[in-house]
Amino acid sequence: MQGHTRLFSCAMRLFLRCFRLGRRHGRSKLLKRAGELWSYGKLCAKSLFYNSLTNSDVIIDSLFEPIYWLVDHVTRWFGVAFVFLVIVLTSSIVLIVYICLLPLILDTYSPAWIIWHVCYGHWNLLMIVFHYYKAARTSPGYPPQMKTDTPSVSICKKCIAPKPPRTHHCSICNRCILKMDHHCPWLNNCVGHFNHRYFFLFCLFMTMGCLYCSISSRDMFIDAYNAVETYYQTPPPPFTFKERVFHKCIIYLWVLCSSVALALGGLTLWHAMLISRGETSIERHINHKEKHRLQKGKVFQNIFHYGRMNNWKVFFGVETKSHWLTRVLLPSAHPPYGDGLTWTHSPTATRRTLLAV
Repeated sequence: MQGHTRLFSCAMRLFLRCFRLGRRHGRSKLLKRAGELWSYGKLCAKSLFYNSLTNSDVIIDSLFEPIYWLVDHVTRWFGVAFVFLVIVLTSSIVLIVYICLLPLILDTYSPAWIIWHVCYGHWNLLMIVFHYYKAARTSPGYPPQMKTDTPSVSICKKCIAPKPPRTHHCSICNRCILKMDHHCPWLNNCVGHFNHRYFFLFCLFMTMGCLYCSISSRDMFIDAYNAVETYYQTPPPPFTFKERVFHKCIIYLWVLCSSVALALGGLTLWHAMLISRGETSIERHINHKEKHRLQKGKVFQNIFHYGRMNNWKVFFGVETKSHWLTRVLLPSAHPPYGDGLTWTHSPTATRRTLLAV
């Protein structure tokens, strides 16, 4: 009996030892398998996302891609609202000037100053309305979709079509734009080859108009502000409802015009600097990176830079001295130099053929 018991206990010990070895062996195989799967997953991820040009900028752009997508779609849908806002705010300032300021000017100013204010104010308003309408309604220019002999410098990854020099893809318009500067939500349109001049002149004349209103209404603004400060005194001052509305309209006009003149004036100066250098906003960024890349022993040269004065002549389409009046100081719908597809020398610049950056 004892022999059977001893034999049974030995068999059980052997079975338990084999079971423990099996569990240890199975666990090690499971861990090994999990490690292989993890390594394989990392290799797949690297094979999908790695290329020799990957750097920190590419990684940051990839991380911000959802934000870019959201901004593009919000800008696309809110473009009409921004245009409506520009029209409403501009119209409100014009109404205040006609209802509140113009009668005062006609009653208190000398004939010479009246002529100056009436002529300059209406000329400035005409230039603002004309250039805003043309900038918003003029197509910026698109490369042809069919096959042509037009030289191209690359292939657009979004359109899968050749890109001529200075052409870039707009993610909001979802197409390539000739000589693209940027997409302007206040125009609900891209700023490109055929409407760049309209956009810049709109910014310039809007800044001039806001400065004109701010300077002209400065004394009235101070008087209106001091009057509003006395509204809450005891006893209240004997201002009529019409006078109170007048005070608030003057304050609204001065604050809005001064704010727009400050913000839009800075934007206008920035674009004036770019035009003087023969660059667009996008090319400024690209050329800056190229200068940084070639700073060791090489000098970067912008081949679209004709010289400051010649850059302005090309931009405005000025060919004779009279064009400064008829094409810059007066409304003009003349087309820009070239077709935006090929870039050769301008009539005012040194003769040379330009290649793409």
